[in-house]
Amino acid sequence: MLRMYATELHTLDDLQLVARYKQTGDNNCVGVLFQRYTHLVFGVCMKYLKDEDDSKDASMQLFEKLLTDLKKHEIQQFKAWLHMVCKNFCLMQLRSGSAKLKHNKAMQQDLGALMETDLNAHLVHENTKEIQLTHMEECMKGLNEEQRLCVELFYLQEKSYSEITETTSFSMNNVKSYIQNGKRNLKICIESRSSVLQQK
Repeated sequence: MLRMYATELHTLDDLQLVARYKQTGDNNCVGVLFQRYTHLVFGVCMKYLKDEDDSKDASMQLFEKLLTDLKKHEIQQFKAWLHMVCKNFCLMQLRSGSAKLKHNKAMQQDLGALMETDLNAHLVHENTKEIQLTHMEECMKGLNEEQRLCVELFYLQEKSYSEITETTSFSMNNVKSYIQNGKRNLKICIESRSSVLQQK
């Protein structure tokens, strides 16, 4: 019975499958569409993302996206519409990837600025890194709860502002403020501790 049903779905054209999916919510309809255009989806992803693993991941995310998008849009030409959805999705991925790359660079620079002081530049101790990390850990404890949470999510877990907003329910402005203030407080604390160490 299931095999007959699957065979029946394969005989439907694209728009008939879309219509049936909208009527019944049967994911198999989208599955058939996806099988039909897997090569197109993967090809578009490769064109923009230029990485096989990333393209495979994007293809699977696009399948999940179709389950939602097909219910919301009136589609005249499925293949052209799908191509546009794939292209837009990949461009968004590239933007977020670029943002993440910048984010990672910013994190590295910020952490470097936080953990390197004039003192550390002149110290040639094998345990310098360990001292820096100890300072960081101790100073993190001195932050208020909101700042500590946002700084940990941003720097240690590499979350974006929007991801932190979703995780914490803080507003975007609050998240940015907590990170900026937390970073400033950390810098002051670390420099203060390093200064004390230098005097010793």
